[in-house]
Amino acid sequence: MSEKHYRHASVGVWASMRCLFIRDLKLVLRRRSDTAAALAFFIIVASLFPLGVGPQAALLKQIGPGVLWVAALLAAMLGMARLFADDFADGTLEQLLLSPTPLALLVLAKICAHWLCSGLLLALASPLLALQFGMTNQAALILAASLLIGTPLLSLIGAIGAALTLGVRGQGMLLSLLVLPLLIPVLIFGAGAVDASMAGLGISAHFSVLAALLLLALPTAPLAAAAALRIALE
Repeated sequence: MSEKHYRHASVGVWASMRCLFIRDLKLVLRRRSDTAAALAFFIIVASLFPLGVGPQAALLKQIGPGVLWVAALLAAMLGMARLFADDFADGTLEQLLLSPTPLALLVLAKICAHWLCSGLLLALASPLLALQFGMTNQAALILAASLLIGTPLLSLIGAIGAALTLGVRGQGMLLSLLVLPLLIPVLIFGAGAVDASMAGLGISAHFSVLAALLLLALPTAPLAAAAALRIALE
């Protein structure tokens, strides 16, 4: 195949990914309630802990990073079951499978759209919620940075679970049981980065591990999700 053909094929792949990405964003805009529900869940869960624990500044500052990370993780999982479910129901998923564009790349486009409408919003909202726990401005910014690196991992790993449970009865519960244990390392190093910052320790190791996990999941998770989708459609 000539260089010109390779160039045309590459342009076609990126065009397909871009179209699917924009399509998913438009669908999310039509269902603003789903995005609003995830953001409201994150805010409510994070706000309940200071009310329940009481005005103990030292305790709130100690539990803040873990609480906010757990709340963000659970909020990101709310809409994960619908990542492929709607396309599976209306037949779009079968058309994607027949597309000349590799299915893994199309899955990656859908994951990016999901993260943009969930994980990114949670990361941007986290510094405001960190104020409830008496966290410093530096700790709040580190929290947001850790969520910016960690929430794509939630979407990538969650996509594998969504594909594996596609069409299964009680998908939401089964998805949580499959995915949440796999996200424990992300939770540990994400919250650990903020804890280390507040303790005056180095945070580079925590961010390095998060970045390494993201680089590992970025090529492998779409491939695994695509393989699971093919099995689900057989």
